[in-house]
Amino acid sequence: MKGLFFLGLTASSLGFAQTQNQDSLKIREIETVNFTRRLPVAKEIINVQKDLESKNLGQDLPILLKNQTSIISTSDAGNGVGYTGFRIRGVAGRGINVMMNGVPYNDSESQGTFFVNVPDLTSSASQILIQRGVGTSNNGVSAFGASINVISKEPEEKFYLKTDDSYGSFNTYKYSAEVGSGKFWKNRLSVMGRYSHIHSDGYIDRAFSDLNSYNFTALFEEGKTKLRFMAFGGKEKTYQAWNGIDRQTWETNPRFNPSGAIYDKNGDISGFYDNETDNYRQNHYQLLWEQGINDRWNLETTFHYTKGSGYYENYRQNNKFSRYNLPNMLDGSTLRDRSDFIRKKWLNNDFYGVVSTLYGKFENVDLNFGAVANQYYGRHYGNVTGVFFPQINEYEYYRNRSVKNEVAGFAKALVRIDNFELFGDLQLRNIDYDTRILMQGDGEGANLKRNWLFFNPKAGVNYRLSNGKVFFSYALAQREPNRDDLFANNDVKAEKLHDFEAGIEKRFGVLEFTANLYYMYYINQLVLNGQISNIGEFIRTNSGKSYRRGVEIGALAKLSKQWEVSGNVSVSQNRNLDFIVENNNGVDHLGNTEISFSPNLIANLSLKFNPVKNFQFALTNQYVGKQYLDNTETAALQLKDYFLTDFNAQYQFKIKRQEVSLKLLVNNIFDQKYVNNGYVYDGPVYFSQAGTNFMFGISWKIQ
Repeated sequence: MKGLFFLGLTASSLGFAQTQNQDSLKIREIETVNFTRRLPVAKEIINVQKDLESKNLGQDLPILLKNQTSIISTSDAGNGVGYTGFRIRGVAGRGINVMMNGVPYNDSESQGTFFVNVPDLTSSASQILIQRGVGTSNNGVSAFGASINVISKEPEEKFYLKTDDSYGSFNTYKYSAEVGSGKFWKNRLSVMGRYSHIHSDGYIDRAFSDLNSYNFTALFEEGKTKLRFMAFGGKEKTYQAWNGIDRQTWETNPRFNPSGAIYDKNGDISGFYDNETDNYRQNHYQLLWEQGINDRWNLETTFHYTKGSGYYENYRQNNKFSRYNLPNMLDGSTLRDRSDFIRKKWLNNDFYGVVSTLYGKFENVDLNFGAVANQYYGRHYGNVTGVFFPQINEYEYYRNRSVKNEVAGFAKALVRIDNFELFGDLQLRNIDYDTRILMQGDGEGANLKRNWLFFNPKAGVNYRLSNGKVFFSYALAQREPNRDDLFANNDVKAEKLHDFEAGIEKRFGVLEFTANLYYMYYINQLVLNGQISNIGEFIRTNSGKSYRRGVEIGALAKLSKQWEVSGNVSVSQNRNLDFIVENNNGVDHLGNTEISFSPNLIANLSLKFNPVKNFQFALTNQYVGKQYLDNTETAALQLKDYFLTDFNAQYQFKIKRQEVSLKLLVNNIFDQKYVNNGYVYDGPVYFSQAGTNFMFGISWKIQ
């Protein structure tokens, strides 16, 4: 192996108490972070400014988190801008419960997390809480691989102006401007706002991204009352890159993108449709009310509303008129039953509700009660325009709607008895899902109504050591299938997971160490079968009984003022039990097979060097073992292992009241050719990833 391993771990991300001054953290952050820090679960708590700021140059949040424990990040465009995602312990994004300030972010129907809709999210975050496994009860869908809570930063107490600009490979650039008012109106009110624009041509041909992002926050503080209004979101336009390429094309022309191809009569590509794009706008509004009731009780209530609207557009060749509920048409004197169309598939949705959490703090007991009530209303419809028949213009050929209601509540308690801390957590969650076809067309939609009621208990214990602790926990999680699962098989079953975790967190002088053993036993786990739908969504199937078990180890050593080394390793087994495949020949019993997209080894190690004050170099490497595209353990459907090395440098200096940071990020410095994502379609299909590429940035803040 070439180079050095690196992972930017810190004492906070390893789960230890931070030693730096936390006066700048607000009450809401202290309640959430400190409660999470003490839980008997596998976790990482990331200080965004300290841990991610030096490499936050335009790539999406999943890419910035790619070296955290048990994480693999993916990128459709190949360079970390546009459609990106991650897997934790082999579980894809639909099994990861993502929240923003405690508000569910996963799409209610697909359960997916589309960070392309909130570009530059990291620039408005203060901390990111990652709980691996089931974790503890949160708002939103149950966590089947991890839960992530992105906590937004609050306005600073003094006026400032800030700009972040960067440029790099594949014509990738970002410019961002932020302003904060500081406190005014008798020191009770402060506001801040940010706007960012990110563009990239993408590593893959034509896989461009045009992303716009904004964030506005107003904070009012009076005594024990805090009111914070947040408006944030973004608008994205990306050229589709979700089709991938076959193995032969990857070997000879890895940047080729078949999306938008237009074929001549001989079946050869004559050109590409220049607007084969995905277009979406998403706006989030949150009103957070924090009320200190007395010295023991604090109440946090959040009212939220998310509006999403957009479409993806395709050039469709030689499609039947009947597919779009259109009659055959005359072309001169010839009656045609087929033609070319421009198709737009729309999604227009509203998500709103209330989330409330009550914190109680007593001498030996901490209590946490939560309740949530949300409703999602989604409209799905499609339009077509005739390429050679201009009289067909934005003709609507299908429409359906979906309503999903959720009511849930949880209660948590952390009880201290001598060196023990006993943890209990009870969650009750009820979900109603109703979807109806309003206009039938092209097989879109379904008529069905389903209800689920889940009771999810959790329990654990900490034993305090000198400068550390050991812990054990058990959690039960149950989760409903998503829209695609239900449409593919109306008899699809809800998933159930029994998660056992045991670990240690310990400081030995300059060394901080964590180790975690886990055993996740699934019943009817919905695993990726390696195939994708016609819109690039991965298709899942119930696998009966399966398990994921492994060990996760992390360490950080501050060797001197100049040198710091850290790293983690995840060794696991991920198996389907008595896996069955249905095909044209009947049913094949494959026995015990590896779960798709679940490598047995993920390793990171780090080296940071500060030659002088405010000057830092870092090498960031990752090793990922082999993984399969489906659950059959077919050799031809295996992704090879790979080893990546990134370089990061930052220099900070001050000029009077101005703070300047110069940043450099070089990814994949050894130009490794690799694939970390794909699917199966008459053989393996790959998503190519970029070779050596760079980003250079400058941050300028005036106070």
